Amino acid sequence: MGSSARKKKEKKKDFQKTKLRVGKTKAKADNFTDTSFKSKSIVVNQQSLTTSAPSNVVQFTHYLSLASSSKSDTQRKDALSFLTTQLSSQPVNEAIPLPTAVILPKLLPLILDGNASVRSQLLKFLRLLPPADIGDRVESALLYTRAGMTHLATEIRVDALAVLEWLLQVAGDDVVSCPGGWVKTLKSFMSMIGWTTSSATSKWSSASRVSFGISRASFEKSGKTLPRQLLVLSQFLKAGLVEPDTAAQPTTSDNHFPLFDVERHMIPSRANAYAHLNLFGSSRDEEGEMYIDREDRQRVFHKRFQADVVTGVEHAKREAGEAGRAAAVLTKVLRDGMNDYSGVDDTQ
Repeated sequence: MGSSARKKKEKKKDFQKTKLRVGKTKAKADNFTDTSFKSKSIVVNQQSLTTSAPSNVVQFTHYLSLASSSKSDTQRKDALSFLTTQLSSQPVNEAIPLPTAVILPKLLPLILDGNASVRSQLLKFLRLLPPADIGDRVESALLYTRAGMTHLATEIRVDALAVLEWLLQVAGDDVVSCPGGWVKTLKSFMSMIGWTTSSATSKWSSASRVSFGISRASFEKSGKTLPRQLLVLSQFLKAGLVEPDTAAQPTTSDNHFPLFDVERHMIPSRANAYAHLNLFGSSRDEEGEMYIDREDRQRVFHKRFQADVVTGVEHAKREAGEAGRAAAVLTKVLRDGMNDYSGVDDTQ
């Protein structure tokens, strides 16, 4: 038995792995990289490489899309900065990469953007657009501007005034004569400044300005915006009420008969010259009406706003300082604009 067990044990040794005690395993290097894994390959159909850079139009369209639809404040600001740089660096007589009719609808909502840097960069970009292309699109621009003027945030209201000031500089006549441009904008001013007439007591009251949900610093800043509001209101009323200075026309001699007042019978230079007739559009109320003539704007202003504005100006003068000086400018505009108004309403 002993011999048999020993033989079996010796046979098992042939099938057992001998553990060699030579030494420890060599340590791995510090820069050792495990290459035992396998990565999956990605195949893109119709993948191509090109050595030519995208054109200015393609880049402009791409960054315009980023500025109007990106969720990141930084990305919107950087996209607007690129667009501003591209417009400012191109030659003066060269056309912009995209028409203004395509650019404005995408960027106008940024007037209400919550980021101050985005709004500031937007205003820089708007100032570079061709002034001749703004007049026909003033109505849509005023929609967002009026929304910004009555916004709860003080900073947005101030920046909306800057946009309105730019519109008055490049297309003042269109601002005051487009549908809703006169009455609705004046109502926005009255609401923003707080000059209202109480319907219950029929007495003028300086209502509290819109200031819900703002910090103490913003509330203190809102008091400093009154001079700014009065100055922009002065510019708006000057564009709508004050007769523009025109060069003296030479008298027509009898030798040019019958060519009298030829300019009145020429083809209109503005687009949609008969839009105020509203021949094919939906009916408008008094607020949405177009007031092409200065006399019509005087009549509506005298009927609905003049009493409140005059009373508010008198209160602003008592504050002295910047508000008093701005009120003096507004008083001069009112005197020049309404001095020749007869007060007769010929529409009744």
